[in-house]
Amino acid sequence: MQQPIYLQTSPRANLVTAIKRLSLIALLPSALGFMSGCNSSEAASPPPGPGSQSTPWGTPYPNMPDFVPPQVHATEYAPVAAAELGPPIDPVKGYRVESFGGGVYMVTEGAYQAMIVVSDVGAILVDAPPSIGASLLKAVNDVAPGAKVVELIYSHAHIDHIGYAGEIQKSNPAMTIAAHEETRKILARAQDAARPLPTVAFNTQDQDFPVVVGNQTLQLQYPGPNHEPGNIGIYHAGQKVLMLVDVIFPGWTMWRRLGDAQDVPGYFDLVKSMNSRWDFDHLIAGHVGRAGTKADVALQLDFLTDLHNAAYAGLVTVKPGETVNPKNANNVWAYYRDYVDRVTNHCVNTVSTKWASKLAAYDVWVYDQCMAMEQSLRIDGPSIKP
Repeated sequence: MQQPIYLQTSPRANLVTAIKRLSLIALLPSALGFMSGCNSSEAASPPPGPGSQSTPWGTPYPNMPDFVPPQVHATEYAPVAAAELGPPIDPVKGYRVESFGGGVYMVTEGAYQAMIVVSDVGAILVDAPPSIGASLLKAVNDVAPGAKVVELIYSHAHIDHIGYAGEIQKSNPAMTIAAHEETRKILARAQDAARPLPTVAFNTQDQDFPVVVGNQTLQLQYPGPNHEPGNIGIYHAGQKVLMLVDVIFPGWTMWRRLGDAQDVPGYFDLVKSMNSRWDFDHLIAGHVGRAGTKADVALQLDFLTDLHNAAYAGLVTVKPGETVNPKNANNVWAYYRDYVDRVTNHCVNTVSTKWASKLAAYDVWVYDQCMAMEQSLRIDGPSIKP
């Protein structure tokens, strides 16, 4: 695995220097405006109206990456390797159930995933993605005919992963709903009938919280802020199955902006600790069409390390304002965008040689990953410490 780079004395010292330099951009427009002869009347003139500019966009940045940039329509992306799509899904059923033995199953429609654990008193369901929807109860009936859902566990509060919970509750009104206290707080604020409030909430961190249903036990653990406050790991020790959602994307580049991680340093810490924190053979990651492994975690950590290094190097080495039109000398935001765009391009170019052929859908979200990384480095500081 590539080790993090440190360009001068320490990541934090170098990054602070870069941020200080970036903050000075606010002074550059007025200075350049003075040098170029801009006066107050020119600065106050209204922007050109629709259609009055000769072209909607300028020329591409120097060293523009060979991938379609954001907000530009791509007619075709690179094909996804069959191995990353997972086993085929019956088009009639619209979902697939995979057994890990011991009554533990994954259900997926190819994009989202949930877990089913069958006990001697009923079924445990972990998450209720609307995209799988009514097929969740069909899948439960496939593996445990006639069984009721007696326990629903929320991995976290996001609608795309638990937004069908209200429908599950209608046919299983006696079921218990378990989640972390941070998730309960988010849902209490949301007041969303599609995501009923947990009936049991635990408030520990880095400690197992057992959920025992008949002859089955799941260990819930909150590893601290990561993708979203309250996002937990759900672990079945007997079959060595871990469900942890929106953190690892097995074989694929992450969903946009590091999977929309709300706490990027916490997200990094979790990816770094996953393989030692839980002894698992199978990972239900919440997305894509196949289960993951510890090798997928190691691969994503390697990518994240390279991504961190590339964005960091861009922040330190790219010079602000070099390609800004002098006519925009009084536009502070234009200077920031010029800098951030070129830092992003530096990051994309740096990581692509190694990674473009290693991760599915790399070309779809690589700009977003670099944007999220440079943003976190500027406001959170380094996620990798010496």
